Amino acid sequence: MSKKAILALMLAALIPAISYLLVKFYSDRAVKMPQRYFYDSVTVNEKKGKTIYDTAWHHVKNISFTNQLGHQVSLHDIKGKVIVLDFFFTRCPVTCPNMTKAMKRLQNSFKNKNDTSFVQFISISVDPLYDSVLQLRKFADKHKINPDNWWLVTGNRKEIYDFAFNEMKANLADTDVDTSFIHTLDFFLLDREKIIRGWYNAFDSTEQNRLVRDIPLLMLEKERKKTFGEFLKELFGRS
Repeated sequence: MSKKAILALMLAALIPAISYLLVKFYSDRAVKMPQRYFYDSVTVNEKKGKTIYDTAWHHVKNISFTNQLGHQVSLHDIKGKVIVLDFFFTRCPVTCPNMTKAMKRLQNSFKNKNDTSFVQFISISVDPLYDSVLQLRKFADKHKINPDNWWLVTGNRKEIYDFAFNEMKANLADTDVDTSFIHTLDFFLLDREKIIRGWYNAFDSTEQNRLVRDIPLLMLEKERKKTFGEFLKELFGRS
């Protein structure tokens, strides 16, 4: 093989690698990712004369439910997905049906096969004594909800309310929430590590547009963590 041919092959290999580094460099600075909310602790360390703050972000703990198909499901069953979560009840006359329509629009925005593999929708009943599996199924059928990536769930009332206040911080995100009966208008966004990345009013079109933008950004966040070595393996097909 001639020197020119060898040089051409080297350039062909270097161009995508350089492109990767340039895109990563500029995207890290140009894209504003959804911020993290609620921390459990902050550790302060001194390193080479600099103060470094190490934040332990609040990871939402696991909780188990029964969904509209009668299946036992839990938060930990959802792996590698962004989660959009809200609180509702099937007897709600106006607000919850309209929130469901807003969630339905979100689901329709991410309805192809690749999208459903990275986003999961969950609507948690805050009236679990009434909202049996049968009631959830009726509500789901009425609103033509696709159960593949949208669960309507019921469970133990105390566990659900503890989860809402202690894990999702619903009363901090929405200060108007009634602690005796949760009725927040917000959709909550969790990343793959179950860290809260935002809450968005279901009836505010600006906030809903921001949510539609933030969901794929959290998918991008995973890609941004890909190492250069992993990129080269994918590029050249090496195991």
